[in-house]
Amino acid sequence: MKAYVFPGQGAQFAGMGKELYENSPLAKELFEKANEILGFRITDIMFNGTVEELKETKVTQPAVFLHSVILAKTLEDFKPEMVAGHSLGEFSALVANGTLSFEDGLKLVSQRALAMQKACEITPSTMAAVLALADNIVEDICASIDGVVVAANYNCPGQLVISGEFKAVEAACVALKEAGAKRALLLPVGGAFHSPMMEPAREELAAAIEATTFSTPTCPVYQNVTASAVSDANEIKKNLIIQLTAPVKWTQSVQQMIADGATSFTEVGPGKVLAGLIGKINKEAVTANA
Repeated sequence: MKAYVFPGQGAQFAGMGKELYENSPLAKELFEKANEILGFRITDIMFNGTVEELKETKVTQPAVFLHSVILAKTLEDFKPEMVAGHSLGEFSALVANGTLSFEDGLKLVSQRALAMQKACEITPSTMAAVLALADNIVEDICASIDGVVVAANYNCPGQLVISGEFKAVEAACVALKEAGAKRALLLPVGGAFHSPMMEPAREELAAAIEATTFSTPTCPVYQNVTASAVSDANEIKKNLIIQLTAPVKWTQSVQQMIADGATSFTEVGPGKVLAGLIGKINKEAVTANA
């Protein structure tokens, strides 16, 4: 079975999407439609902006979404039998399998970005990557720290991202290194994504998601929150709302997709991060980049 996966924030690069825009009339039409919906020319920043300009959350999330979704729409023989996306990438996956329209997906991603930006400004918070330590040890150490710090992204065995209040994450990094982590280093992010610190953003996004039409998908989506196949539109909605404050179970999602018959994984969007992670989750997995 053919699985398609979609990257999240952090995969962006200067010049992204420019080649698509110049070589495909459909891509050009969709990019221009996106400029209209967003109310600013995101294409100018994507094609000609600096890395710094692309890092702004209100730009990054729609940019990665647009690159992924428009690329998928221009692929020949694009018939996914299962889809998944890492964090933000879940919105791209839901457009790819017909749950969301292009327009609604973009509007939700834009609202998500702005809501997350606001939540980041309330309390100093951050994320940190932890390498070469078992998941349960990381979880136990996070639970022992004063303040809010939780496991946020289960990326692959031996690579877990933690998230929470700045001081709590710093304290956890010290304890994790003492426990034998090869690395526990702060990430250059705007705040504590996939943690309880995102509760204000979750509430704001919930209203927007509830007001949006979700259709029955053409194939199941393996959602970050459950790491299992979901085809019910209402359940997809519910999981998408929880996603902002819950961990991204990427390792578990990929393992479940393989167990359910995935024979190949194609990463659609900027970068090759997910293909690399999938190779670490299962050394025999066949991966490709669109």
